[in-house]
Amino acid sequence: MGAGLIGVWLADLRSRQHRDLIRFSEAVRYIAVFYDGVVVPGALILLFSGSWFTIQYYGGWDFIKLPWLTGMIALFAFEFIEGNTITRLYFMKLRRLTNKAIIEGKITEELEQERGKLVPSFTHYLDLPMVFLIIALGTVKPTTWEMFIYGSAAAIVLATLFTVLVPRMYPWGHDLKGS
Repeated sequence: MGAGLIGVWLADLRSRQHRDLIRFSEAVRYIAVFYDGVVVPGALILLFSGSWFTIQYYGGWDFIKLPWLTGMIALFAFEFIEGNTITRLYFMKLRRLTNKAIIEGKITEELEQERGKLVPSFTHYLDLPMVFLIIALGTVKPTTWEMFIYGSAAAIVLATLFTVLVPRMYPWGHDLKGS
């Protein structure tokens, strides 16, 4: 799942670098390939295996006594829901609008508006920091909630910075109409 999210991240960054509609559409297609081919199956495997391990080795709901495991499960549940609603639906719509733009032979206003949306960009940029926090919680296994709280805050700050800075690094929009 983590490898798939890295692939989605890189494909998204690559899509932001392209000025050509065909190259942009190819990068958007790779986002879908990584999301549907690696992230979703990985998340399902983690959901089922993690549930089984939690029940088997931590007595089901007894995991709540362990901040590191509770934090991992809470973050995974949040990422699973957010990833399959806001982020995944955004990339599916972006792909559909890109295909429509290819048929029309130009960047459409609707595609420009969709690409500029902040909430889906923020949730996309939140994915990797949250996955790294989940891994860190499972590795360090803290006995208090400090790492969860500070790590979550750091992930939100990092996602906010990426949401603001990446679009400025790769401006995408009106300057592409002639491409």
